Amino acid sequence: MDGTMGLRALLCAYLASLLVLQAMPTQGSPTGRPKVSKKRQTVDTAVDGVTIRSLKVNCKVTSRFAHYVITSQVVNSANEAKEVAFDVEIPKTAFISDFAITADGNAFIGDIKDKVSAWKQYRKAAISGENAGLVRASGRTMEQFTIHLTIGPRSKATFRLTYEEVLKRKLKQYDIVIKVKPKQLVHHFEIDVDIFEPQGISKLDAQAPFLPKELESQLIKKSFSGKQGRVLFRPTVGQQQSCPTCSTSLLNGDFKVTYDVNRDQLCELLVANNHFAHFFAPQNLTNLNKNVVFVIDISTSMEGQKVKQTKEALLKILGDMRPGDYFDLVLFGSEVQSWRDSLVQASPANLRAAQDFVRHFFLAGATNLNGGLLRGIEILNQAHGSLPELSKHAAVLIMLTDGEPTEGVTDRSQILKNVHNAIRGRFPLYNLGFGDNVDLNFLEIMSMENNGRAQRIYEDHDATQQLQGFYDQVASPLLVDVELLYPQDTVSALTQHRHKQYYEGSEIMVAGRIADHKLGSFKADVLARGEGQEFKTTCLVDEEEMKKLLQERGHMLENHVERLWAYLTIQELLAKRMKFQGKEKAEVTAKALQMSLAYQFVTPLTSMTIRGMADEDGLEPIIDKPPEDSLPLEMLGNRKMFRLSALQPSLTRSSSNIQQLPNQVTGVDTDPHFLIHVPQKEDTLCFNINEEPGVVLSLVQDPDTGFSVNGQLVGDKASSPAQQEGMYFGRLGIANPATGFQLEVTPQNITLNPGSGGPMFSWRDQASLRQHKVVVTINRRRNLVVSVEDGGTFEVVLHRVWKGSSVHQDFLGFYVLDSHRMSARTHGLLGQFFHPFDYKVSDPHPGSDPTKTDATMVVKSHQLTVTRGLQKDYSKDPRHGAEVTCWFVHNNGAGLIDGVYTDYIVPDIF
Repeated sequence: MDGTMGLRALLCAYLASLLVLQAMPTQGSPTGRPKVSKKRQTVDTAVDGVTIRSLKVNCKVTSRFAHYVITSQVVNSANEAKEVAFDVEIPKTAFISDFAITADGNAFIGDIKDKVSAWKQYRKAAISGENAGLVRASGRTMEQFTIHLTIGPRSKATFRLTYEEVLKRKLKQYDIVIKVKPKQLVHHFEIDVDIFEPQGISKLDAQAPFLPKELESQLIKKSFSGKQGRVLFRPTVGQQQSCPTCSTSLLNGDFKVTYDVNRDQLCELLVANNHFAHFFAPQNLTNLNKNVVFVIDISTSMEGQKVKQTKEALLKILGDMRPGDYFDLVLFGSEVQSWRDSLVQASPANLRAAQDFVRHFFLAGATNLNGGLLRGIEILNQAHGSLPELSKHAAVLIMLTDGEPTEGVTDRSQILKNVHNAIRGRFPLYNLGFGDNVDLNFLEIMSMENNGRAQRIYEDHDATQQLQGFYDQVASPLLVDVELLYPQDTVSALTQHRHKQYYEGSEIMVAGRIADHKLGSFKADVLARGEGQEFKTTCLVDEEEMKKLLQERGHMLENHVERLWAYLTIQELLAKRMKFQGKEKAEVTAKALQMSLAYQFVTPLTSMTIRGMADEDGLEPIIDKPPEDSLPLEMLGNRKMFRLSALQPSLTRSSSNIQQLPNQVTGVDTDPHFLIHVPQKEDTLCFNINEEPGVVLSLVQDPDTGFSVNGQLVGDKASSPAQQEGMYFGRLGIANPATGFQLEVTPQNITLNPGSGGPMFSWRDQASLRQHKVVVTINRRRNLVVSVEDGGTFEVVLHRVWKGSSVHQDFLGFYVLDSHRMSARTHGLLGQFFHPFDYKVSDPHPGSDPTKTDATMVVKSHQLTVTRGLQKDYSKDPRHGAEVTCWFVHNNGAGLIDGVYTDYIVPDIF
């Protein structure tokens, strides 16, 4: 089968949590659904010859950091190519970090680079300025990834999308939202949410409102105990059907998981891999009384539903105010008017009078936004200065507008200056932009400069509830002037650690780096002002508890704490970038870009390209982060249809983690486990080599060019007398004699041409080196990639020991990312498998271990007993790896490798 056509099939199954098959004929869905019968008629799940064999959404949450992987496999059983479209929706707050497509043994992998380079390189033909990015805004909280593809006949493909986000606590819970919309019955559909929270989980729930209630309760499995929580949703084909004989699916909507954690302690400190995350959300505090002024746009553009819904929301908000609160209302059209022109107490009489005022005010004129804001600020400032009892309240200014300033001061920079000078940091300003015509960036900058935030209110039937929902988040201040302080000589690169107010049901989150050897002096002091008293507490790291946590969650905890810090830092840099100009903006932009590349996030400054695919103009697809104000997908012009180009698929990444799908790698890692991917079998073989410390093994040797990779073993003490000493690669030598290139890699250093005193780099460096036809990319604390022109591409993964680890020795892993240009005579423990070979497996049966399957393998004229098992592939994620199912060949690979393993022992790494 043509590999080009096969990869087309791939994108068919794509992506995701929301898969939309637009080639599917439309069918009416019954308004009701009969009771689920135990037996259902067999239903053809194919649509126009295309079947989604599996669609799995895996979400792992570790201390509020959520890592999602959506994997889908599609099969085209038709005898002709098909044109289809697939969509996946992800939260706007998330960053895509990986996208890969595999078919017929080829992997097409996303490559993240800075946006300017990506578009210059791949979109030269887009003279018209058309944005060919695959991601668009979709609704209020989601972004839609769409790709149209021609699918080849009789082929199958797999898609894998990875994205990450930090969960923010709102109204006493964290929300995980997964969009579900396959529009087709799926053979194996699964959503698996795994939550690990060191504070302990206090509640966990999940809803699938697109299902009938009785089916929802039957299909969603949820449980939690201590630190662990799990939600599993795995409907069969029959349970997906909208009726017993229907081929249409019930799965259409939001699958939502909500949870919260225990608040027994005032704060939680997590420390891993020289990074920390500090979570502060104290309970059982007395609500502060508040001074609140509502500044409302009454220009004529607010007519109709906008003003009606605004009045409804204000009436409800006023009805919910506490007796100790003080408030006023300011209205601005062409003129500015206020209800009382000073703060009044929220007594029953005052509230009734204010509600009557709201019911009867009318619209008038243009938009004097500057005048309205300054009047509201003046009212709060006067109360603060002249009424001592009110100065202890939490002051809040909330402004609602639907348009741009058109009356009075209209210059935006002057308005920003006026507002900032008037507030002077005394209280937060929250801006609400009603509808599509508002300049949300302007409102966001204004709020950011004044300790608040901005939010869009969408013109819809529930705008009243949107307004009420926002107010609920700030209705109950518990603390003001909150500062989270850390020893200056201990920490660096802190995220925002000063907050004007802390509200009930929310959470303050701070992350940063801890200097080497400073953990012993690390602590956090929290200072704030509460109701009637100063608030002060000190948070310390429980090192014994951290050891237990690392043993329970291992590398995943280390990885997620660091990536949480990176995510928060990038978000804050992008926000600061909005309000800066000139040199300041350039510096912030450069820092945000550097971190986006280092941590492989698709942000507004980076793009992901997919090599090996092209549209009708021969241009490769681009995955971008859309701006907040981008048009919905339905409003765009013609969509691009992508196909597989004649280009060789690229298996390399320009920086950070090399992304490779499980069962798609050849490499060696840990104690040392060799993984041999056999693409024509869509399977993996594995074996171990048991040798002594100091032994050097030949991994790759190309006699035509002299290129070689050799690895030296180091030992690790057994954790108990009954266990054998572990063996790992502690030193690698990569050489290309044709160009005089040598690279020595250890867990401590990377040395170029060590025999001639070449430069030495540490794993703390981020660098790209080129010598003749070899490029070496060092990705800080993670991996390095060696790419040889007209040769291969290889990855070295760094494994660091962490506290509580069962391994006490830093070591290296080695993976082959691309070997198709290596000569046919390439040999070595890995190199001999670069070219096709055949084997047959038969007679599967229970082995000596009843939990594992043994079988008979015939390979290279040998008949072997092999065992089905699991190994770890760390090429995708050097922290915690991915499980790979393989046939294990016993006795040091005897019968699979050419000769015996001792034939591969060499005297030195070079």
